[in-house]
Amino acid sequence: MADPALDIPSEILAVQVVKYNEPLAIHKIPTPSVSKLGPHDLLLRTAVASLCHTDLMVHAGIFPTPLPLTMSHEGTGVVSARGDAVKDFQIGDRVLSGLPFHQCGKCEECNPTDGQDWNQYCQAAEGATGIKSDGAFAEYHVVDARASCKIPDNVSFVTAAPLACAGVTVYRAILVSGVKEGGWLALVGAGGGLGHFGIQFAKAKGINVIAIEAREEGLEVAKKAGAEHLLDAREGKDKIVEKVQALTDGKGVEAAVNVSDHSSTAALSAAITHMHGTVVQAAQPQEVSVPFMDIVLRDITIKGTMLGGRDVTQEMLDVVSKHGVTAETQVFYGLEEVPKMIELSESGRLKGKAVCVVDKKVAGMA
Repeated sequence: MADPALDIPSEILAVQVVKYNEPLAIHKIPTPSVSKLGPHDLLLRTAVASLCHTDLMVHAGIFPTPLPLTMSHEGTGVVSARGDAVKDFQIGDRVLSGLPFHQCGKCEECNPTDGQDWNQYCQAAEGATGIKSDGAFAEYHVVDARASCKIPDNVSFVTAAPLACAGVTVYRAILVSGVKEGGWLALVGAGGGLGHFGIQFAKAKGINVIAIEAREEGLEVAKKAGAEHLLDAREGKDKIVEKVQALTDGKGVEAAVNVSDHSSTAALSAAITHMHGTVVQAAQPQEVSVPFMDIVLRDITIKGTMLGGRDVTQEMLDVVSKHGVTAETQVFYGLEEVPKMIELSESGRLKGKAVCVVDKKVAGMA
């Protein structure tokens, strides 16, 4: 179902991985067909899409990604057409793109017995936006309405786009940590794309945050995000443990959320967590390595987390709207700039998130 007043082109510009580890193709492809939309699909005219570390993993061939594939799983846009079964969205609605695509609806993850936030873990989903199915680095993209959310009116597309993965991943990690108002939480990698959101989310919940970072750019971003207790990981593990204990009456934090891929950060996260505490691993290094003494002898639980379901995502958006959570971004204009975004990300000089304004008019910048 499409608005006949909308002029949807037959071709669109897109950024695609055509071969792993080879230059990206920036070229015209056919526009997703309105007549072939699934019953729960939305066709979005893309406003803003952002770059995530996972995009680099897709480009490197780490996932079993079918090629060619349009990149970016952090998208936003306005509804241009919708499937016949879509009831929650109208033409013109501002949408945060959902990453899960066509989940099976039959497995335990799709139907958790106690209402757990597990839908995003469906192993039989047909796709995943920007990872196994085409993403948002295109002038139009298709998403599953059942995984997507409306963007509050007071939240810009530039702030919203990174929330689709980075934001909701760290938001869920904080929920999973179990730390309540007045408790102590460490964020390891606090000045990155996930970490700077985590600082703001935790503070919005009244949690005491210890932000740990090792890059000058990251330390600057974490401070700007409101970190009151900011530690430089380059001082070394022992010194960081000492400083964390000094802030927490010698106990350590109740939980640490690790959003850094560095090989040392999982071990650091465990070392700063108090006895019987929890490390929430949200980062995705090839291997997670922690000395047994920091787990077995101290009864530390390590728990993985990935994304958040639709309800958690909507809850996060409400927090963003209510508390004025903002994204630290470096903004690029036009899909032709995506290779520069990747270059900046790989250089280690990126501050926050690299975002691409795909359509200035749709994004309200024209």
